[in-house]
Amino acid sequence: MHILNHAQELIGEDWQPLARWSVWAWIVFYLAFLGYAFAQHGGYLFVDSANLVVHEGGHLLFGWFGPTLGIWGGTILQWLVPLLLTGYFVFQRQLAGTAFCVFFFFENWLYTASYMADARAMNLPLVTVGDPDMAEHDWNYIFSSLGLLQHDTQIAALVRLLGWCGMMATVAWFAWRSANTAESPTSVV
Repeated sequence: MHILNHAQELIGEDWQPLARWSVWAWIVFYLAFLGYAFAQHGGYLFVDSANLVVHEGGHLLFGWFGPTLGIWGGTILQWLVPLLLTGYFVFQRQLAGTAFCVFFFFENWLYTASYMADARAMNLPLVTVGDPDMAEHDWNYIFSSLGLLQHDTQIAALVRLLGWCGMMATVAWFAWRSANTAESPTSVV
């Protein structure tokens, strides 16, 4: 009950204010990134190199709990890291940090969707830590084990759509929330 009360108090707290120039800079950044990502048509984005490192680390971390969780662990950690960072910024009531982490949580969905869509074709180059001959296509294995391999592109399209919707909703939320917390133009972030 104590945790629930704390959560209710946290939700009711105000966010730390942002300078108006900072809000506009963030909105321009997000819109530019959305334009860049859209222009890539589902291709590899520059931030996906960081996503890849976290993804591979997830295989190593969750591999301690068995081979199945080891395969799933790449995507689990890739999505978990921005969510945990989001939690930190929410508790600190830092609007810009929260929005940034949520935005890139959903950006990870685009990266995951590209990998999912390749499950049958297996054309993407695989990256692994350790023996490259032991590299396995995560989503080929996952979809095959779930009996969903023939639906790889449909599932990927849904995940990609949800990623785009999440990123755009995050920018809209950030703009709306910022309008209620922005300080004067002379304020410092």
